[in-house]
Amino acid sequence: MTDSTDTSPTTETDRRRLGQLVLIVAVAIALAMATGSFPTLVVVAAIVLMIMLHELGHFLVAKASGMKVTEYFLGFGPRLWAVRKGETEYGVKALPLGGYVRIVGMNNLETVDPADEDRSYRAQSFPKRLAVVLAGSAMHFLIAFFLLVIVWSAVGIPNYSKAPAPVIGSISKIKGGASPAQAGGLRVGDRIVALDHQALVDWEKVRDYIRAHPGQAILFSVERGGRQVDLTVTPANINPEGEKAGFIGVSPRVPRERVGIPAAFSRSASSFGDDIVLTVKGLASFFSPGQLKDYSSQLMRSQPPKSAQDPNGVRFMSPVDLVRVSGQAAESGVLAVLVFLIGLNIGVGIFNLVPLLPLDGGHAAIAVYERIRSRRGRPYRADVAKLLPVTFAVVGVLIVIVVSSLWLSFTNPMANPFQ
Repeated sequence: MTDSTDTSPTTETDRRRLGQLVLIVAVAIALAMATGSFPTLVVVAAIVLMIMLHELGHFLVAKASGMKVTEYFLGFGPRLWAVRKGETEYGVKALPLGGYVRIVGMNNLETVDPADEDRSYRAQSFPKRLAVVLAGSAMHFLIAFFLLVIVWSAVGIPNYSKAPAPVIGSISKIKGGASPAQAGGLRVGDRIVALDHQALVDWEKVRDYIRAHPGQAILFSVERGGRQVDLTVTPANINPEGEKAGFIGVSPRVPRERVGIPAAFSRSASSFGDDIVLTVKGLASFFSPGQLKDYSSQLMRSQPPKSAQDPNGVRFMSPVDLVRVSGQAAESGVLAVLVFLIGLNIGVGIFNLVPLLPLDGGHAAIAVYERIRSRRGRPYRADVAKLLPVTFAVVGVLIVIVVSSLWLSFTNPMANPFQ
């Protein structure tokens, strides 16, 4: 029997590990603030929260269904910290590359204590098992829909049908140095009043004037903080599309459209449906012969320059890409961050529904198959051992995708999707 007031070395070790974990987080925050990358850290933290909400979906539905849940962890590898509450252990592991919930008896190969068999996943009814395995993706879809409502009601959707005023909304960065706009001293929020003393009242005229003067210094008269500032900017000779046209790396501030909460729910539902369709088509296209050949060309670095319409080709995002794009989204503003998180949640939610083990969709497919094969009073249980070769093949494909994506993230970094 264990004394409930025990202050054993194990308890002291747990406290020490918790202190180390808090110290690691504090140092990470301090470094992020010192290097100016705190916004990136916030977006990465949102992704980690997204992962844990996915697992929370499985956890809550399993608990509500009476199943025994023994672990709820962030990360993989060595444990950094853990605490037990009742029959469940909660904790953090060293590699924050995902999370997991351990539910007793997820398949018929697992050895389960006879006392826990009635509370195992495999002993539950078809509706309960299906609800548990679909809860993770459902959580992603709920997050995406909630963020869409925020975008429509609070942040606003850019309305490109309205001609933008000549106000700089963003300034792009280029490889190897500052863009002409940065070098010339232009800033986000500057209202362009005149170019070479010629008054220009709309963005299209500003754009056309810049394009017509490649390599020629232009005097920008801008309104900044209630006063006029004159700056000299020399456009690049070639634009990102490879055309001989002036380019300085600025985009206009586009008017945004906001709607009330009821309309936001309606428009979010429509946008959510469109995003689901686009994501499914994109995932299916990746595994088409033509796209696999294109992906191989990227890996071999033999692919010709990508088009401006598709700057990143067809590829999955590696953990390195996720951090890099998180920073780019943070630099581009709240709307970019929300759009990034919406797309990420929908993408992960759809991918998890692929009907192959070890993905959630594989467990759902098995549950449906068992339900079809079952008869009244004679539940059918699939022999998971026969599916192991397919499971190993799927895991192999996932490993290839992760490794190849990591390779591309260093040899052919993704273009900034927010420029």
